[in-house]
Amino acid sequence: MLELRSQGRDVPDEILSRISPGHSDNINSFGVINVDVEAGLATLGTAGWRPPRAAQLHELGLMP
Repeated sequence: MLELRSQGRDVPDEILSRISPGHSDNINSFGVINVDVEAGLATLGTAGWRPPRAAQLHELGLMP
């Protein structure tokens, strides 16, 4: 909106006060998520599951 003001357009302060200053780079407006399934499957163990995280092993008492 500030860009619109810099171009000479009238943008009311009430509208600007309701706009979040957050970034929108991580928002996918097309609704499509590209996933490399083959690469994901290649990282799995032989049983088809990813290895447990250290925190999970600690919770199970399998790691100090």
